[in-house]
Amino acid sequence: MPKTFSDGERAYIKKRLMEEAQTCLSLFGMRKTTVDELVKRVNIPKGTFYLFYPSKELLFFDVFCTLHNELQAALLRWIGDLKGNINADTITELIFRLYKQVDSTFIYSFIANGDLELLMRKLPPEAVKDHAQKDDFSMEKLLSLLPGVRTQGNIKIFSAVLRAIFCTMLHKREIGEDVFDDAIRVMLRGVVIQLFEGERL
Repeated sequence: MPKTFSDGERAYIKKRLMEEAQTCLSLFGMRKTTVDELVKRVNIPKGTFYLFYPSKELLFFDVFCTLHNELQAALLRWIGDLKGNINADTITELIFRLYKQVDSTFIYSFIANGDLELLMRKLPPEAVKDHAQKDDFSMEKLLSLLPGVRTQGNIKIFSAVLRAIFCTMLHKREIGEDVFDDAIRVMLRGVVIQLFEGERL
């Protein structure tokens, strides 16, 4: 009979699993991180892991989505801090700041070593679809906070363009590390200007 946990115990174990999963993703990557390694770090029996997550991939996806949501929340706070000083330049710098924040997390290596692609292949299709829909909704919420922005129904395209620009981070060496940040700013500014001018993306 499976052990029952109090709400506090469940919250603690889930928090520890997510912390150690993020650490392992940074140190070893997804392929080399096993359930055995995770439960050893959290000090729980292996069976307990499966009371929380059916697979390590769903734990990693939870970690990825949580960080994604934290970064989006930070962006919304930064927009609030602008106190109405919203234009193409300030929004370009905010999105650039977000990209730099992402660059300091495990996400960059997670994508660069192919773990994200592998994870998406191993997840149930409905989980991937649900995440994409939430991403588009978050983008809609974000854009609604920007006076002067006219999306003309292009929210999905704008979301995709930002993801595409983000993916260029995988090619920093080929683009040129000395000009990379400036190149990202130019691409971001081009997209943001189109939003403010109401052009079709």
